[in-house]
Amino acid sequence: MGLIVQKYGGTSVADVDRVKVVAQRVIKNKEAGNDMVVVVSAPAGMTDELIELAHEITDEPPAREMDMLLATGEQHSIALLAMAICNSKHCAISLTGYQAGIRTDNVHSKARITEVQAERITKMLDEGNIVIVAGFQGSTDDDAITTLSRGGSDTSAVALASALEADVCEIYTDVDGVYTADPRIVPEAKKIDTISYEEMLEMASLGAKVLHSRAVEFAGKYNVPLHVRSSFNENQGTIVTKEGEAMEGVVVRGVTHDKNQAKMSIFGVPDRPGIAYSIFKALASAEINVDMIVQTVSKNEKADISFTVSKSDLRDALEIFKKVGENIGITDIAYDEDVAKVSVVGIGMKSHSGVAAEMFEVLAEEDINIQMISTSEIKISCVVKTEDTEKAVKAIHRKFIPS
Repeated sequence: MGLIVQKYGGTSVADVDRVKVVAQRVIKNKEAGNDMVVVVSAPAGMTDELIELAHEITDEPPAREMDMLLATGEQHSIALLAMAICNSKHCAISLTGYQAGIRTDNVHSKARITEVQAERITKMLDEGNIVIVAGFQGSTDDDAITTLSRGGSDTSAVALASALEADVCEIYTDVDGVYTADPRIVPEAKKIDTISYEEMLEMASLGAKVLHSRAVEFAGKYNVPLHVRSSFNENQGTIVTKEGEAMEGVVVRGVTHDKNQAKMSIFGVPDRPGIAYSIFKALASAEINVDMIVQTVSKNEKADISFTVSKSDLRDALEIFKKVGENIGITDIAYDEDVAKVSVVGIGMKSHSGVAAEMFEVLAEEDINIQMISTSEIKISCVVKTEDTEKAVKAIHRKFIPS
């Protein structure tokens, strides 16, 4: 007997046949003696269709109403999955994020979970039900529906697993686990059997799509065991867990890329205390995440600052800087959407020197120009032209992860 939380993504519930397959997998675990909580996403493509529908009404839909609309995608999935399980003579009940007790802050479209009130789910499990929960959504203290940003169903599942003290949180996707690079770009990429929370968090935040970064952050904070598996077979996937001594023996765990990047540059920034705070506080207040930041050496008490944001945040960032620039005297603003971020990640980099130099050498040999660089103890990231992304990933993978 155990408690398992499973999460199924949009491709896993894309049509009726796939919903039935998920139902049978869930039932198999239930019949093995486990209590089951299942988190599901909207069917593949439905969220995009709902967004397009909203923009047929208005170019700027209110954030609150957008969350109300997008939450219906997951409700479609939970009801169908519950029906499929009930049709197989098992008890199942579906819950929205609100009904499941997932409470969030008030930031529509990018809400963060503040609390999980799991009493209702626990009661339903005690009554013998398989509980199906809508991912990607929650509610505020005044009962407004919120969404957790794209990929938020992973976070919903981990939060529920933590609150329920589940034995494991299984994340089902359309791949067999976490790979050393995107197999669509690097066919010889290898599946990783075990990876640390820290490495997985870096890979997720740097472009690996298999897990949402906030879910990994949550899992690491509350020590929730994660198992990334395929919805389409019974193979063992990738275990995400605490760092072990053996993990440091691998210098580079994986190579990631992210094309959803835009580079912004602001020129003629007054070089005096408090200016950087004014700039980046304005972005933070708009819930815009900034990644790489490079500031030039000051000349004539003026400096230039370049940084990266996601493409989806570029428009809002530009509007903010039109206002901020007038207040602090910025002379010009430029941006470039034709960029991508390529990164290497590995705990072993803590105790091995020379990784950055080798990465730069590889890119130089491929005649790829590096526009920006950022590093941490376990990752190195470079901004390159979008057209150079695949070439860079392949070359770096060959260098650091032998066949």
